[in-house]
Amino acid sequence: MSAITGHVLVLGLGRSGMAVAERLASDAASGIDVRVSAVDAKEGPGLAQRAEALHACGVDVRLGTVELPDDVDLIVVSPGIPPRSPLMLTAVALGVPILSEVEFAYRLAVSPFVAITGTNGKTTVTSLVAHLLRESGVPCEAVGNIGSPATGLVAEVGPATVLVTEVSSFQLAYTHDFHPRVSVLLNITPDHIDWHGSLEVYSSDKAKVFANQQAGDTAVIDIDDEGAAPYANLVEAQGVRVRRVSKTLRLPYGATVVDGMLCLDDGDALVELVSTDDLLIRGEHNVSNALAAAAAALAAGASLEGVRAGLRTFRPVAHRLEPVGDIGGVEFFNDSKATNPDAVFKALTSFTDRGVVVLLGGRNKGNDFRPLAEKVRERCRAVVVFGESAADIASAFGDEEFVIVRTVDLLQATRAAFELAHPGDVVLLSPACASFDQFDDYEQRGDRFREIVASMGQGGE
Repeated sequence: MSAITGHVLVLGLGRSGMAVAERLASDAASGIDVRVSAVDAKEGPGLAQRAEALHACGVDVRLGTVELPDDVDLIVVSPGIPPRSPLMLTAVALGVPILSEVEFAYRLAVSPFVAITGTNGKTTVTSLVAHLLRESGVPCEAVGNIGSPATGLVAEVGPATVLVTEVSSFQLAYTHDFHPRVSVLLNITPDHIDWHGSLEVYSSDKAKVFANQQAGDTAVIDIDDEGAAPYANLVEAQGVRVRRVSKTLRLPYGATVVDGMLCLDDGDALVELVSTDDLLIRGEHNVSNALAAAAAALAAGASLEGVRAGLRTFRPVAHRLEPVGDIGGVEFFNDSKATNPDAVFKALTSFTDRGVVVLLGGRNKGNDFRPLAEKVRERCRAVVVFGESAADIASAFGDEEFVIVRTVDLLQATRAAFELAHPGDVVLLSPACASFDQFDDYEQRGDRFREIVASMGQGGE
């Protein structure tokens, strides 16, 4: 662990930005030669409260501006700031190093990192890896996009504690030295094109999770995914041990399914873990997620006994195919974290034997909804669209006959979906879009859905 000194500018005062600013302010108060400034282009009561708290700690905070101090030595950027935004362009023009929060935390940490990335499944796998380590008696913390920013914990934990970190493409884009001992790449499908500019840039930013790995490290890569698969050979050429995940292929040192059993290949024999029927998380995609998590946890120090026990006891994470109620034989599932079409594809595989009414809508992130419309026609009884992208999604279905109901908000959408569903069906909130048209984040959207379902079950809403 080494202190960061000089004049540090924090861009954005979300969770990660606040964690960085607070840590640097604490360092300054302890006598470390660091000066802290923070800028957020937005304004509002919540930001004003954060600014006031930071001012009290000696941080120079500016809100509602893209003007930056010109004498900074280092910039730490929040993941929500797009590269082509005026604030970011001004920051780049300063010509000083720019780091993400996870890179900042890594430079301060003495703990080993396990880093999980991918378009979909990151939170489930991060939570599951942490669960498997805990079941094995290995101290760990789940950090990053899930739970607390890593920066808030690195000063509190030592080298025996594993930091299981969910890392987004936004965070990885501004990493330089970040070196996880175990990395996981689950999948790469079109998402956040509006932020990265192209699928190629998005993919290369994801792959930065491997950039500093070397002999003695492990990379877990799902080769069933065509976006992730090409990196297996490339990373192996770095001298990194690669665990290839495939539900159908048995490969040396791979993770696979044989006769309904999750298995790891140790080079000489298959090591059986648990049956797919033992998993409490639904869907074929979660079989892949379980394999990846098991391989990563074992590489990070988990025991076989702990992995087997943890795979049997791990329950769905909130907002990821989370069951939230049953009304008149219609079961409701909250999959608010499904913010892109590929996540919806995966969710639909969980209900192949049941009728589904799916709720789609929110803010588009640059995705084409036509492939999603084809899949929904095949698998669903009806679709209800809502929010900012409702018209775009509805138009993707074209003129073919299919039940599509347009609504304004999530309340109307949930009511309409229940009216369309039959007993035994599923109403699935799996929006394929970001939440920022009507909600602060996908969690607030999922919480609202849960509240609506609970109220409808009691005769309200």
